[in-house]
Amino acid sequence: MKEEILGVQVNTENYDELIPKVFQNIEEKKKSLVVAINPEKLMKAKEDPELKALLNRAEFQIPDGIGVIIASKLQKGNITSRVTGVDMMDRIVREAARTQKAIFLYGAKPGVAEKAAQKLLDTYPDLIVAGTQDGYEKDTRKVIETINQAKPDILFVAMGSPKQEQWIEKYRDELHPILYQGVGGSFDVLAGNVKRAPAIFQRFGAEWLYRLLKEPSRLKRQMNLPKFLLEVFSRK
Repeated sequence: MKEEILGVQVNTENYDELIPKVFQNIEEKKKSLVVAINPEKLMKAKEDPELKALLNRAEFQIPDGIGVIIASKLQKGNITSRVTGVDMMDRIVREAARTQKAIFLYGAKPGVAEKAAQKLLDTYPDLIVAGTQDGYEKDTRKVIETINQAKPDILFVAMGSPKQEQWIEKYRDELHPILYQGVGGSFDVLAGNVKRAPAIFQRFGAEWLYRLLKEPSRLKRQMNLPKFLLEVFSRK
């Protein structure tokens, strides 16, 4: 099920409901893109019709951000829990290990994807990592060839949004994987290069506050949240 927030479709399901649907598509060889939806992205999409169209073409739009939950409540919708990009990746990896689906990590600085892959293998010893590729390789044909030779079922792309989603959409018909997810800075988090917000911040959907306390320069970006909620409220 999906509901519309500022013209963008967003899934209403939680992790346990989404994962079977995602893996059913893998079994049926239906290529699928998982994209994280947050207030900042929705505000950008409001001004950028191409971005809005790209987000709406994705097969799965996960509600990543407490602002999306609040917006759904404001419009009496059905989104009740966050599905964050990094946790969705973890759930997909966990299920991939269980079902023996191979993954590939593409993006980030040299060495980061390899380190992230090793951390995942430490957590999920049965996981099949088909390969990794850093994001600094300029030859796109070489990247595509490397991925296709590895034959993964799932491709995680860490380039930042919306660049990663644009790259996936442009090349996915040429690529072997069935499931795609743009994961932003998740490789750095997995590799231990970037610390995630403490559990208490995660539990209350306040990771944005933790990042703001750590980086006050993010204040301008965080002002998107009240603007976003005001926009949703005005459309009620």
